[in-house]
Amino acid sequence: MSSKALILESDRLRLRLGEADDIDSIIRYFTVNRAYLEPFEPQRPNNFLTRAYWQAELEARRIDAVMGRSLKLFIFTQSDPKQAIGVINFNNMIWGAFQAATLGYSLAAAHQGQGYMVEAGARLIRYGFEVLNLHRIMANYMPHNQRSAKVLKRLGFEVEGQARRYLFINGKWQDHVLTSLINPEWKYR
Repeated sequence: MSSKALILESDRLRLRLGEADDIDSIIRYFTVNRAYLEPFEPQRPNNFLTRAYWQAELEARRIDAVMGRSLKLFIFTQSDPKQAIGVINFNNMIWGAFQAATLGYSLAAAHQGQGYMVEAGARLIRYGFEVLNLHRIMANYMPHNQRSAKVLKRLGFEVEGQARRYLFINGKWQDHVLTSLINPEWKYR
């Protein structure tokens, strides 16, 4: 995959890997939304909001994309393509007999309730199924996060069960509802 040129577009959004020119925008996104996102995310290292961290992180993300390990994209609007409003990721990409990835995402508090995450999710899922040839996309949410549950339902994910103390989020092990979406058009390539 040539990750540098990867830009996924939808009607209102542009999804792409971060570049050095985006670091200030990325730091601004995580700084402004820190309190809003904190209950739903893992603890961050002390240097998370520094340019040095993001220089190294963006290079690691580029390498992971090229190697097919993950695809971690930032969400921008078409009208303001330099200001990050969210993130959307395929994490833990596994090939061979599994052909799967885990979907993760977050969106700025100011952009909630406008359908942006469903639009971004639909676009990334289409790429995952049509281009990457994923068979299964999994996504998990904490039972009290009904906003995320509604996004996944609108994207067609089905609940498969619940895992106790599944992920270490905001300083403690949290239960998660497990969901998945299967590629109905998957073919062996």
